[in-house]
Amino acid sequence: MRPIDLASRSGVALRRAFQTQQLCQAAGSRQYSNITSLPPTYEKLHSKYTEVRRVLGAQRLTLAEKILYSHLDNAEESLLNNTNNGRDIRGKANLKLKPDRVNMQDASAQMALLQFMSCNLPQTAIPASIHCDHLIVGSKGADDDLQAGIQTNHEVFDFLESAAKKYGLDFWAPGAGIIHQTVLENYAIPGLMMLGTDSHSPNAGGLSTITIGVGGADAVEALVGAPWELKAPKVLGVRLTGKLSNWASPKDLILHLAGLLTVRGGTGYIVEYSGPGVETLSCTGMATICNMGAEIGATTSIFPYTEASARYLEATRREQAVKNAAAFQNFPGAGASEDAYFRFKADEGAQYDELIEIDLSKLEPHINGPHTPDLSTPLSQFKSTVQEQKWPEKLSAGLIGSCTNSSYEDMTRVESIVRAAEEAGLKPKADFYVTPGSEQIRATLERDGTLQTFEKAGGIVLSNACGPCIGQWKRQDGVEKGTVNAILTSYNRNFRGRNDGNLDTMNFLASPEIVTAMAYAGSTTFNPVTDSLTTPDGKEFKFPAPHGLEGPKTPFDIGKDVFKVASQPPNPNEKVAISPTSERLALLEPFEPFPNSDLSGLKVLVKVSGKCTTDTISAAGPWLKYKGHLPNISANTLNTAVNAETGEVNVAYDLDGSKHTIPELAKLWKERNQPWLVVAEHNYGEGSAREHAALQPRYLGARIIVCKSFARIHETNLKKQGVVPLTLANEQDYDKIAAGDEVATVGLYDMLQNGGKGEVQLKVTKKGTGEEFLVPVKHQVSKDQAGFILAGSALNLLSKSASV
Repeated sequence: MRPIDLASRSGVALRRAFQTQQLCQAAGSRQYSNITSLPPTYEKLHSKYTEVRRVLGAQRLTLAEKILYSHLDNAEESLLNNTNNGRDIRGKANLKLKPDRVNMQDASAQMALLQFMSCNLPQTAIPASIHCDHLIVGSKGADDDLQAGIQTNHEVFDFLESAAKKYGLDFWAPGAGIIHQTVLENYAIPGLMMLGTDSHSPNAGGLSTITIGVGGADAVEALVGAPWELKAPKVLGVRLTGKLSNWASPKDLILHLAGLLTVRGGTGYIVEYSGPGVETLSCTGMATICNMGAEIGATTSIFPYTEASARYLEATRREQAVKNAAAFQNFPGAGASEDAYFRFKADEGAQYDELIEIDLSKLEPHINGPHTPDLSTPLSQFKSTVQEQKWPEKLSAGLIGSCTNSSYEDMTRVESIVRAAEEAGLKPKADFYVTPGSEQIRATLERDGTLQTFEKAGGIVLSNACGPCIGQWKRQDGVEKGTVNAILTSYNRNFRGRNDGNLDTMNFLASPEIVTAMAYAGSTTFNPVTDSLTTPDGKEFKFPAPHGLEGPKTPFDIGKDVFKVASQPPNPNEKVAISPTSERLALLEPFEPFPNSDLSGLKVLVKVSGKCTTDTISAAGPWLKYKGHLPNISANTLNTAVNAETGEVNVAYDLDGSKHTIPELAKLWKERNQPWLVVAEHNYGEGSAREHAALQPRYLGARIIVCKSFARIHETNLKKQGVVPLTLANEQDYDKIAAGDEVATVGLYDMLQNGGKGEVQLKVTKKGTGEEFLVPVKHQVSKDQAGFILAGSALNLLSKSASV
């Protein structure tokens, strides 16, 4: 990673960069000593922060806590209730928050908007945006793929655009870019709190925001103006020293951290970065790291505001935001202490629940996978690991870009090694795909010649959309399902079958530079740091260490007008486009409320072993087309889950022993009015913010899910849809329960009636023998969540409140 280089800037850009440095320096600058007003966003943040300081006094706060607590609806109520007078907030307080905005990608926006429509409100309470990025299939190239995607999905895009017009939402058309890149370029500013209907929404933490991935029901809470509830996270500190060099990149930091913490290690935590190493990272590099915090289960991730942050704001034509941030940090509050000022960094002396130190100077490239993002291997050991594990040595494809790694810095670093290979007469041996993260990135890379370099090398530039990363990939290499093969990607997630629907495709995650170099070799055992390739004229070629630019020398090119945002005030006369005969969209019917008693007569539909991610529960890829039609998409429920008792994939057995797919049996039981539950292992619902993984089981008749542990977002989504998530108090009880067993709850109804207080047990009656025993279970149901479950869903309660 090259050092920050202001010398490459010229003219106005250089002067602005220098001014930015001055503005970001210490408080008390004469330029801002007489500030009397702030823009509305910072005025509200300052007012709330002053209230937090009144409540907590001189208590040392991390940056995450300062921003999060300054978005509380009622600071005193949230921070002092059940927290030992504010001394034990983390992990105990139920924070009721008022976010600044909501951002929705098109797949999840469909259900979120259908739910919002049920509330019969004329407009949203806070700003929101819709981003059409998930439904474009990557195949032949940008223009062809985009045209085909619009034609195939016009009904959904028409619905989303009409809803945006009716309710006054920003609408980003297909091809405009991936939600997280677009949000970083246009909406993220330091100190903001946003919700995003996608698990990788924390990408915006690279610009010092608190951005949290949520399900659609959570988004609707914020959209109607209700406080959004979150158990106060603990804070995991990561202190960075040193500086990245040569082949090491920001991606390698988060790949390494995922290996240290595992996919569950960040659950219940915000990851906050600090230390002198932070100042050596670009803004987009920090965003990459925050983006993949989702892979360790973190609530969100955040970096301090740095000079690189200010430079990025300027490069994306937001000079005023730089001035506003500087003014805000120098705006005095009540009192004479340093605490009267809001700084976009942790207070001196702030404590972390855990602290990890990483020396960037010693970090080497890593490759993570297959099938899980936390199986981390240093590049120097990857060849031997591939051979020991008998993973494929032939590389089928290399794919770079996506929301995680499509920045100008990423792409110009890749360009430097592609140019070197081109000069040596080399071409990639594996298929090579490039996904720009936004139209702004694409247009700027085209303007500066980078895309042309990739295309000349044989790279296929895909549309500004998620594409293969989310499973929208129509492979052109003849690799069929069931064929074991390896791909390398710079994406963020690599669950089995995620990218191409082939359970035998092994996706290894790496930086764009490593992916590209290995694509030239066509081999998973090639190490570009140490190994050489043979050129057509028989010479030995070794890749130079990659180098690139943090950002363009002139501001980003905005791109084609057709991809600009459509912003408009609410139009009550706009008719939302939903056909009554649609196979893609369907209005929602409310779920029935919880009975006035404990649950009884539940049957175990299936007992699941191993990973059960949101991809397992509700697959993406071709199923994304049914995101707005709950009955249709429910046909994929748990269709890649492994039956713990037989080892079969997507197989369940009815009470009479007949064999079915899991969704088929769930549908049969729904038709019989037979309520059911699932029993599973650790981190159930790991992965995306996909609320369909909660909606679909609820629609088909699930009332409780019992497992060893839950992923945070999914646990919340279940409660929002009226499904009760319960964890086994004794993990060995997992072995006692089997498919077909009958289950009744003991104490659940009283717990819900008491606002989440009380103990719960399960009475299990074994199929066949009739043996009965009790299984103690735990829950994390708050008072508000108990209300959602009793009402049948959060939407039922919100609709009722909105109509009053």
